[in-house]
Amino acid sequence: GFSPEILTIRRMNFAQLDEVAPDQKFDFVLADLGVSSMQIDNPDRGFSYKVDGPLDLRLNPHTGISGAERLLELNRQDLTHMFIENADEPYAEQIANNIMKWRYMCKPIETTTALRECITEALSFLPKYEQKEALKKSCQRCFQAIRIDVNGEFDALYAFMEKLPDVLAPGGRVAILTFHSGEDRLVKKAFQTFQRQGVYSDVARDVIRPSAEECIRNSRAKSTKMRWAIRSNLD
Repeated sequence: GFSPEILTIRRMNFAQLDEVAPDQKFDFVLADLGVSSMQIDNPDRGFSYKVDGPLDLRLNPHTGISGAERLLELNRQDLTHMFIENADEPYAEQIANNIMKWRYMCKPIETTTALRECITEALSFLPKYEQKEALKKSCQRCFQAIRIDVNGEFDALYAFMEKLPDVLAPGGRVAILTFHSGEDRLVKKAFQTFQRQGVYSDVARDVIRPSAEECIRNSRAKSTKMRWAIRSNLD
């Protein structure tokens, strides 16, 4: 219902921020780093461990390689590093070892169900009373780690944070919504670094979290953290 004079939509990567409107500066930028609920709920996209589907995990299924293909490319050390770096997975080594074991046994991990079964097997050493909750959290973290990897999400966010000051008008404001600790650490560090350099006149001292009421209305808001910054009036 919005005309082109009011709303302009451009399908671009966060890393291409400087190409959105190269001839003008923004008074306000809002970056929502979350994955669309419509993508998560579509089993064909492979974002959820709860339903069976191809282990794809690409935000744009027409570019790059799928999560299943990526698991075939990485060695044991790289898999462990990916799970730790992208998701702080405490059982990264055990899960990476079992993925390699499945590869040696020629057991394909091409679906969300297969990866969940592989993770379940890797955590079988845990006491029975711990396994259910540990499996849930490890599945969430591992799917997140693979998604971040296949989509180059951290690289895009690095580029976005570096280019952000150049697209903001003096006194312009930015608010960024993150959904896991890796993203939040990166945003926090970038804001603090640029503030010390005088690029930002003020930044959020702490994150802003959703209210209990909002979390009741939208359970996926629970992990959201928002940070903001204000562009200095000085060039």
